[in-house]
Amino acid sequence: MGRLAPSPTGWLHVGHARTFWAAHARARTAGGRLLLRHDDLDQDRCRPEFIAAAEEDLRWLGLDWDGPPFVQTARRSRYRAALERLYAAGLLFPCVRTRRDVLEASSAPHEGGPDDEPVYPPAFRPPEDAAAPPLGERISVNWRFRVPDGRELRFVDGVAGPQTAVAGRDFGDFLVWRKDDTPSYQLACAVDDAELGVTEVVRGEDLLRSTLRQQLLLEALGATAPRYRHLPLVRDAQGARLAKRHDALALRTLRARGADPAALRAGFAAELGEHRE
Repeated sequence: MGRLAPSPTGWLHVGHARTFWAAHARARTAGGRLLLRHDDLDQDRCRPEFIAAAEEDLRWLGLDWDGPPFVQTARRSRYRAALERLYAAGLLFPCVRTRRDVLEASSAPHEGGPDDEPVYPPAFRPPEDAAAPPLGERISVNWRFRVPDGRELRFVDGVAGPQTAVAGRDFGDFLVWRKDDTPSYQLACAVDDAELGVTEVVRGEDLLRSTLRQQLLLEALGATAPRYRHLPLVRDAQGARLAKRHDALALRTLRARGADPAALRAGFAAELGEHRE
């Protein structure tokens, strides 16, 4: 079981298209199923028109999926149930520190890139035996997952190869629920992959570090982690990775200019041929 998981915060660009094509090609070649899930938890940036546009653009590209699409906002109760399980297991603690606090802490080196979390300083943690306050019906404080310091985590990525990191050194305690009462990407993604039966995740290499966090969550929830394939990012002429602000490379723009979706797919196949098994 594979998945396509666009975030409806803007128009899809060719970087998204290449990743989704790869996920689609692998699922269909293996005779497997493919789900479409819209990661719409960021209510400040997500818009309904981007959901409709993503589905239209994916169909124009020649991609299909099995069953009706999922939206994460409709699965909020599932994420809350997982949060309560982690809380009951004593794996969470409330956090009132700001991102600036963490960044400015001398023991908090930055992790994997500009969009990644800084390493949470152990000095900011409450003691392990400290009683945590109740979650409450509506959450108004950040909650973090306490990583097992010193534990070496490993997995073999289908593209990037063997990956190793040490919890507490290479990545730290991470957010699972935000003070605006919203589940984090890490928790929602892990819960969805487990409950929806996803067995392979294809996504960009910028999320390699997220895989380690999600593996800890899946383990804590008693679920098996899927296989992972993290593709090299598509970059512009200046070497910067594509973002949704790159309107010239949005699928909407390419469609309006008369681009041939078959030619795009052929280009992806040629470019990613070295990463296909």
